Amino acid sequence: MLSKIDTVLYNALLEKNLITKELLDSIVENAISTNQQFKFLLIEEGQLSEETILELLSEKLSIPFINLKQTQIDRALIEKIPIKFASYYKFVPVKIENGVLNIAVSYPLNITTQDEIRTHLGYPIKEILAKEKDIIEILKSLYGLGADTIQEILVSKKELPELETVEKVEEIEKLAEGASVIRLVNQIIIDAYNQRATDIHIEPYREEVRLRYRIDGVLQDAKTPPQLKNFLKAITSRLKIMSNLNIVEHRLPQDGRAIVKIHDKTMNLRISCLPTPFGESIVIRILPMQLLFNLENLGFTQRDLEVLEDLIKRPHGIIFVTGPTGSGKTTTLYAFLNKINTGKKKIITIEDPIEYEMKNITQVQVLPQIGLDFARGLRSMLRHDPDVMMVGEVRDFETAEIAIRIALTGHLIFSTLHTNDAASGVTRLIDMGIEPYLITSSVLALIAQRLVKVICPKCKKENKDISSEIKSLIAKELKISELEIKIYFGKGCEKCNFTGYYERTAIYEILLLNEKINELILKRAPSSEIKKLAIENGMVTLRQNGWQKVIKGITTPDEVINVTGGEIL
Repeated sequence: MLSKIDTVLYNALLEKNLITKELLDSIVENAISTNQQFKFLLIEEGQLSEETILELLSEKLSIPFINLKQTQIDRALIEKIPIKFASYYKFVPVKIENGVLNIAVSYPLNITTQDEIRTHLGYPIKEILAKEKDIIEILKSLYGLGADTIQEILVSKKELPELETVEKVEEIEKLAEGASVIRLVNQIIIDAYNQRATDIHIEPYREEVRLRYRIDGVLQDAKTPPQLKNFLKAITSRLKIMSNLNIVEHRLPQDGRAIVKIHDKTMNLRISCLPTPFGESIVIRILPMQLLFNLENLGFTQRDLEVLEDLIKRPHGIIFVTGPTGSGKTTTLYAFLNKINTGKKKIITIEDPIEYEMKNITQVQVLPQIGLDFARGLRSMLRHDPDVMMVGEVRDFETAEIAIRIALTGHLIFSTLHTNDAASGVTRLIDMGIEPYLITSSVLALIAQRLVKVICPKCKKENKDISSEIKSLIAKELKISELEIKIYFGKGCEKCNFTGYYERTAIYEILLLNEKINELILKRAPSSEIKKLAIENGMVTLRQNGWQKVIKGITTPDEVINVTGGEIL
């Protein structure tokens, strides 16, 4: 039998003709037989949005329906209302007005529940309707992530349970139910994933533990309760158990990995522990186990795509992708591999670490502790009859020399270098001790790249207040008229968490080695001369590619200047 509130909703839906009586009765029957909430099944069936349901109830029951994220909340109430209580009844205390406590709920409360809240808190209450997702997020921002779990652990004094140390896939959403350190760690990981974070930073200081997420390349603080500092050792132990690390060792850095399932997606966690005077600092990188890499979606122009597709189909030679750590080099290399992964070629990679699993590609993990470095792995890979090889990074003379000599014997190789631009890749190889004639004989191209934040499409607006100096700079460097330039920015909205940016894309410069460039390399010319000649030959620099994305409304001038620094054309 439906509750009184469910009956009001049932009649309102029929009155508004929002759903057929037959389908509605079927959902009612399902709700009664499975003991699930009527509202939840309506949304799950895809018939109605939560917003529509709450608007109907607001109209019929004369209960205000608000956007909780745009509502001023009295934060002093968090001291009067324990998180355990607010979390249990799923309400947000909004304000006390004329002695009445206004609470936001995602569904009208029955009389019994209202009486329980009045009795425990000592205030008469007034209900306000708000979306459930907003209530969860506001509770987290008010009390801190995992505050309810920490409170339950403190009350029950539960200890960290013994766990198996065998690597397995943990379905962390199912484990995040009981009040334990396991649940607390899982809440942190799930929250980071839901916010599109690529990294989680857990940083201990003398008086606190700081939790931060890297979202779209920028670190953002996550609100946490002050008691989190008391759980640092337990959190560290849990993460070490998940990643098969030594839980007794606290003095040396450790690196490990764990596999978890979130929202039916399997994720690879790379966990790194670093000792500090106040405990171990932890960074968790969140990586999907499998990801589709399309070259067309990486930000290349059509002209550059044609150039790259020609390069990666060559039978032999080396293509280097250059840039600092975190500039997306590995993603570009995976996109190259994905493009030529047709099943007709033997492809082997050696990486440190393997970031994504790729079907039909043999991937090798570097293990320096047992002597398996890039150089040794490269030699062994040759005996497996490869057509294409990917070397995660060329760090030293030995690896560079082996890779170049393998390319000269008829293999196509993709690899990375840490340099500021494409031309500097040449001088970096020479500095390692590679002879210029080997570079000119084997290297096909050097591609420099950086990541820039993308303007949020939902709140994108034209920036009419942009300075004339910026417009003049863009016009000069792209050799176009200022009249052709329109610049956009993100105003900030819920979708982008009011940052104005949503996701990232890459900017590139592609240096193709031709006869004239090779002459300079053989003369050991500085990178500035090589770059100048490449620009004369038509190379679009990182900065110019960035400006092109600015005038297309993809990113902002601030982002381009930030990632290209003081580059001068």
